[in-house]
Amino acid sequence: MSSGANPVHLPGPELAGPTTLDAMQEMGEMVPRTAAPRPIPAGGLVAACDVIVVLAIFFVMFIGISADRMPDGLDAFLSLRITVRNVLLIVCFASGILFVLRWVGLYDASRVRHWQGEVRRILVATVPISGMAALVPAAGHTQGPVDPTSLLMFTGGMFCALVAVRRVRARLARGPQRRRVIIVGTGPRALRIYRELCADVLTPYSVLGFVDSLDAGSTANGTFITRRTLGRLEDLERLLVGEHVDEVHIGLPVRSRYEEITETIRICEHLGVKALYQADIFDTVLAKPRVQGVTTASTPQVHLQMAPEGVLVIVKRLLDVLGAAAILSLFAPILVVAAAAIRLTSDGPVIYAQERYGLNRRRFRMFKFRTMVQDAERLQASLESRNEASGPVFKIADDPRITRVGRFLRRSSIDEFPQLFNVLRGDMSLVGPRPLPLRDVNRFTRTGDLRRFSVRPGLTCLWQISGRSGVGFDDWIALDLQYIDRWSLFLDMLILVRTIPAVVRGTGAR
Repeated sequence: MSSGANPVHLPGPELAGPTTLDAMQEMGEMVPRTAAPRPIPAGGLVAACDVIVVLAIFFVMFIGISADRMPDGLDAFLSLRITVRNVLLIVCFASGILFVLRWVGLYDASRVRHWQGEVRRILVATVPISGMAALVPAAGHTQGPVDPTSLLMFTGGMFCALVAVRRVRARLARGPQRRRVIIVGTGPRALRIYRELCADVLTPYSVLGFVDSLDAGSTANGTFITRRTLGRLEDLERLLVGEHVDEVHIGLPVRSRYEEITETIRICEHLGVKALYQADIFDTVLAKPRVQGVTTASTPQVHLQMAPEGVLVIVKRLLDVLGAAAILSLFAPILVVAAAAIRLTSDGPVIYAQERYGLNRRRFRMFKFRTMVQDAERLQASLESRNEASGPVFKIADDPRITRVGRFLRRSSIDEFPQLFNVLRGDMSLVGPRPLPLRDVNRFTRTGDLRRFSVRPGLTCLWQISGRSGVGFDDWIALDLQYIDRWSLFLDMLILVRTIPAVVRGTGAR
């Protein structure tokens, strides 16, 4: 960061020493209460998927062991009479599956600490679930005891399916990147936040440092926080602008630092950075603070959400993956023809990869079909005086660097198709603000415009269906912020539908 402080990658070894009650109290830290069970993110959705896949594998096993009794095959199975007894058995079996999976702790974030731990818990759960699966056919009077081979295949299939559900969930979540954090405060509360981030079982954190208006050296935390102080509270906005930060954790006492907390929240709102403060703002002896919803630390937290979050965002990610895979499969022949045309008509690679800013201004390489000559980036400096776009972006109607094939690819938007691989990788979404080059973002003059990076960038958004290059920069940013503030799955569907005629017409495409 611009302050020159080195990020602290958790867990921090300096804080590993004081583990006894007395040692923690000597450091001025209030000893946290025993953590209550905490559900994993989207735990209900994951549990539903678990039960569905186990039931599906059970029905496959049941059909297999009943095949010799049904000479007419699957039609005979589907024509079996559904009795109240069998329905109740399946409901009880599904409830038993859910009970076992909860009992082994698969949905408790305080018990699921790493990938290997999840696999072990799944392995433990397969034993009682397999036992129930062996009893259900006999209890329903539809089949005798399940043979050992079928039961073994059911157990193995169930284990693989439950592991696969977790791998898919991990891919649809934020990904393996560390969540970058700044802590506001340098007192005991800030130190406790640091400890809880170290102990978080769901997300790897990287604490960039601490910010406070007070002298960190005067606190009871010694030199640990002093060495990691990035600056004063007045520097927070500059720090957030200068480097991508995922979260700002507020560790200031409310009674004496209320105005500074308010200013911190205002800065985070302005820049679109997520702010969090702990719910135990008052010292209590017996009463335990609790907020509704999922928390990510042993102390309940209040999340000041600046962008869409929750289960609907996971659904959006799932739709992104399915949609991108379907489009790539459908238009694969067109992609092959476009690649061949680029290769045959100009020198250079078929795919052009440029570094762009993505979610929370994380950098990634965005893929496009190459539509310009090979040294286009070097030539841009000589064309800056011909820039026709308002604001920091660069656009020329008749850019001399564009090849003959490239002009057609741009008009038809075929050059954007390789970005579907960015969608599959999680760098982009089907719908979201367009990712901008580093050159353009570095020329932003209004810090509030950076809020457009609080969501994952996309292939299309309101800008694309409103005229694209014909829309001025200020209106472009306003449309992006409007999308963030009004986001819903229905809005995404509407934008995707309206993108099709916009692409066919080629309105504003350059």
